Amino acid sequence: MTDSSPGGPHSAPDREPARELLAAERVDTLARIAALSREFDGIVEANALVAIDDEHDPEGASTAFERAHVAALLAQSREHLTELDRALERLDRGEYGRCAGCGEPIPAARLEVRPAATTCVRCAAAAPR
Repeated sequence: MTDSSPGGPHSAPDREPARELLAAERVDTLARIAALSREFDGIVEANALVAIDDEHDPEGASTAFERAHVAALLAQSREHLTELDRALERLDRGEYGRCAGCGEPIPAARLEVRPAATTCVRCAAAAPR
């Protein structure tokens, strides 16, 4: 569904603030990815210099946990970047701000907090987990 009518959830004049919000979130996410990548690489480098025996070394388990934790955060950030890119595509098609579940406009307050949201709160709450 597209809504390019004046006063729609994101008519042409209203798209620029949404685009700015998505672009700013994208810049922040790219910076987070870069920082997490450096952190992950640092953990790997530090452990490459030390022979770690996870079973007997008291530091081994915490190092493995730290590496897994940073890897998970990195994966989440990359997924968020993909979601932001999809949101920008929806904006270009005039579909941004419409719930994928019910087709109703997604409230502006939700989009301010979650700019890549594809559903309204009601549909998100009803979705199976």
